[in-house]
Amino acid sequence: MKRGKRYLGASELVDKAVAYEPKEALGLVVKTASAKFDETVEAHIKLGVDSRHADQQVRGAVVLPHGTGKTKRILVFAKGAKAEEATAAGADFVGAEELADKIQKENWFDFDIIVATPDMMALVGRLGKVLGPKGLMPNPKAGTVTMDVTKAVNEIKAGKVEYKLDKSNVMHLAIGKVSFGEEKLMENFDVLLAAINKAKPAAAKGQYLKSVAVSSTMGPGVKINPLKIEA
Repeated sequence: MKRGKRYLGASELVDKAVAYEPKEALGLVVKTASAKFDETVEAHIKLGVDSRHADQQVRGAVVLPHGTGKTKRILVFAKGAKAEEATAAGADFVGAEELADKIQKENWFDFDIIVATPDMMALVGRLGKVLGPKGLMPNPKAGTVTMDVTKAVNEIKAGKVEYKLDKSNVMHLAIGKVSFGEEKLMENFDVLLAAINKAKPAAAKGQYLKSVAVSSTMGPGVKINPLKIEA
């Protein structure tokens, strides 16, 4: 893939052979971001587990102190008082069968995350084939299947991110925007890594954090030395 002059110029500031301290790496990400928009900063984390085994799954959610810089559109599946509670909390869409039908029949996906009360999971489960591949199925471990819809909606709006492994045992997570600056990005990064470390399965053997890198939307990747991350 041919790279532009901006990218190549930014790449010269990053030594590909070096695994940096976390703060230095995030400083380089901010420094090398040259797009005309406020780029998202992502962390790419490979874990020393095998997600094909149930006892080595790593999944959960954490509220980043400074959020991700992106406002998420929240759909809540609930009825009655819980539906009213979700609306009052600021959910963007609240409903039941009518929203399920809209997703199924109209291929409607004008939302970023789904919260559901436990009694609605039979309905939501029927949408598994369309929601699953998009990573939109609500999950108790992520706090998105809950009776406390007010808390769920508030936490998502405050900057809650869900972490889970892909098939390569890697996580790709937004930790903020370039405009946050090095300090706020570092605080978000620390909170995220602390949560992932805490979620280490008992069955995981050997080195847990295999590799860690950070990058902005259009910038070069910067490797972080996993041994420099506080457990």
